[in-house]
Amino acid sequence: MNCWKSINLDKHYGLKRINLISCFIGLIAFILLYVPFSMLHLDKQVQQVGILVFIIAIVLLPTLHSFMHILPLIIMNRRINLKITRKKVLPIFTFYIVSHISKKNYIISLIMPSLLITIPCIVAGIIFPMVYVYALLIAAVNIGLSFLDFLTIRHLWKAPNNAYVENGEEGFDILLKAN
Repeated sequence: MNCWKSINLDKHYGLKRINLISCFIGLIAFILLYVPFSMLHLDKQVQQVGILVFIIAIVLLPTLHSFMHILPLIIMNRRINLKITRKKVLPIFTFYIVSHISKKNYIISLIMPSLLITIPCIVAGIIFPMVYVYALLIAAVNIGLSFLDFLTIRHLWKAPNNAYVENGEEGFDILLKAN
C-alpha cells in the first residue's frame, strides 16, 4: 500500500477551532430545527416532565455518539482496537482499525451516529409534541458532535474510490494499492 495522503485534523484546523465551529453548528442546527417545529406544534404546550431524561440523554450523548461509530465495524466483523478514555465520569470510545478499511465502509462508520441518533430525535420531535424541544436539542447537539465526522468525510470524498483508510492516534492515512 502507498500512502496517498495523511490527515491530522487537529493539527490542520486546531482543536479549539473545531470545537468552536462545532458549537456554532449545533446552535444553528437547533435554530433551524426549532422554527419549523414550533410552527408545527403551535398549540401544544411543552411539558417539563422530560427534563430528567433530557439531562441524562445529553450527558450520555458523547458516549453513545462514539459507540455508534464502532457499531458498523462490529457488524462488518472488522477487528478494531478499542481505547476507552474517561472524560470526568463517562467513557469515550476511540477505535483504531487493526488493518485498513475501504473508503466506503469508513464513511458508513462516520455517518452512522448522524443516522441513528439525529433522525430518530427529529422523528420523536414530530411524534411527541409535548417534548419536541428536548428531542430537537439532543438532535442539535449530535449534529454539533458530527461536525468532525463530516469534516473527515469531506477529506475522504476527494480520495479515489478504490482507496483504503487506516486511522491511528495521529489522524488517518488514505492508502492506495501499489501497482
